[in-house]
Amino acid sequence: MEKVGIFVDVQNIYYTTRDTFKRPFNYRHFYADIANKNNLIVAYAYAIDKGDAQQQKFQSALKHIGFDVKLKPFIQRADGSAKGDWDVGITIDIMEYAHTLDRAVLLSGDGDFAPLLNKIRSKYNCASTVYGVLDLSANALINSADEFIDIDDKWLL
Repeated sequence: MEKVGIFVDVQNIYYTTRDTFKRPFNYRHFYADIANKNNLIVAYAYAIDKGDAQQQKFQSALKHIGFDVKLKPFIQRADGSAKGDWDVGITIDIMEYAHTLDRAVLLSGDGDFAPLLNKIRSKYNCASTVYGVLDLSANALINSADEFIDIDDKWLL
C-alpha cells in the first residue's frame, strides 16, 4: 500500500463543484476511497473561517470524517475585495510531508500548484494525484500531476 497524504483546497473545490454541478463534493466518499486503498499518513482540509454557523457545521463534519481542518480568517478589505486562500500553507505542508509520502493527493484546480508537484516528484520521488473539475482546472496543474482525476457525479453528493 502506498503512503499517501491528502491536501484539500476547500474553497477551490466548493466553488468549482458548485459552479459546474450545483452540487457539493462528497468528502466522506472521497476520504473512505483513499483510506481504504492506501496507508493514509495525513489528511488536511484548508478552509476559510468566516465565523458562520453553517461553515462551522461543515468544518465539524470534515473533522468527523477524519480530516485535520486548518482554518484561516476571512479578510474583508476596505475596498470591498476579499482575501482568503491557502496556497502557501498547502505548499508548505506538502513540502513538509513529501519526503515521507509515496503520493500526495491534492484537491484543487489551481495552477499555482504545478511547480510544487514538479518539485516533489524531482526532489522526493513523490508522485501526485490531483482531483479537480476538468473544465475549471489549470492545464499546467493537470500536466504536472502524475494522475488527474476529473471530479464527476461519482464524487458528488
